[in-house]
Amino acid sequence: MKQPDLGTAIIVIAIFGSMMLFVGVKRHVIIALLSLAVIAGPVIYRYGLKPYQRTRILAFLNPASDPKGASYNSIQSMVAVGSGRLVGKGYKKGTQSQRNFIPEHHTDFIFSVFSEEHGFLGSALLIGLYAIFLITGLTIALQSNDKFALLASFGICAMFFWQIFINLGMVTGLLPIVGVPLPLMSYGGSSMITSMCGVAILINVANKKFMF
Repeated sequence: MKQPDLGTAIIVIAIFGSMMLFVGVKRHVIIALLSLAVIAGPVIYRYGLKPYQRTRILAFLNPASDPKGASYNSIQSMVAVGSGRLVGKGYKKGTQSQRNFIPEHHTDFIFSVFSEEHGFLGSALLIGLYAIFLITGLTIALQSNDKFALLASFGICAMFFWQIFINLGMVTGLLPIVGVPLPLMSYGGSSMITSMCGVAILINVANKKFMF
């Protein structure tokens, strides 16, 4: 939050919430946390967010309010996703990406490029692969006999899930734009290293499930 890096802050909070639900925290604790979040929401919006972050939220609620400014990224991304149609325009043949209408098309908006080039079928295949990966990770977690390995594996799966969920929601206009990469797809050293470390831990737990 202080960097500011709202995307990573949201991911950390989402992982925390997921793990609290997974371990079975008492209902009154969850209600208290949700109530606190609702109360703190307006305060954080007014004093915790930077002006450009508040502008992004307003642009998400009304994209037509500033199509050449705050809403530009979201609109161009949705145009790219929609223009791919069923089978896409082909590799490196997407007009939105090749003519640089999509900002950050190699990092945060990589799915827009992929969807424009490979269409609905390619996007569905990619999301299906992510689903298989997450199901496999959860299976590894549930097969572990050690509580720490179970929680660590579930937390890693939650990290991947929320990154995927937020990134896809962001590029399709369903969520406000925040700086969250698409795991194992977006260009970037720190994101790739973190993702590969997570995968390595899952593989290690799977290979030693009778030890953990």
